Amino acid sequence: MADLSGVGKMLIVFGLVLAGVGLLFVLGGKGFLSWFGRLPGDFSWRGRNVHIHVPLATSLLVSLVLSLLWIFLNRK
Repeated sequence: MADLSGVGKMLIVFGLVLAGVGLLFVLGGKGFLSWFGRLPGDFSWRGRNVHIHVPLATSLLVSLVLSLLWIFLNRK
């Protein structure tokens, strides 16, 4: 059998991070996280019948935070 303890630990950390982000959304309300998805670099286009939103800057920020978290958690 393969040792899956590393995968289990990773899933626990991922779940805790996800729960923390969810808690920020619930407790923060609209004022606390009103900037999320509206950073400079997030593109939005509204036509007559369609609205397209591309959160480029927000995606880069989330990617940076998750990458740093991954690096710090995988230090030995």
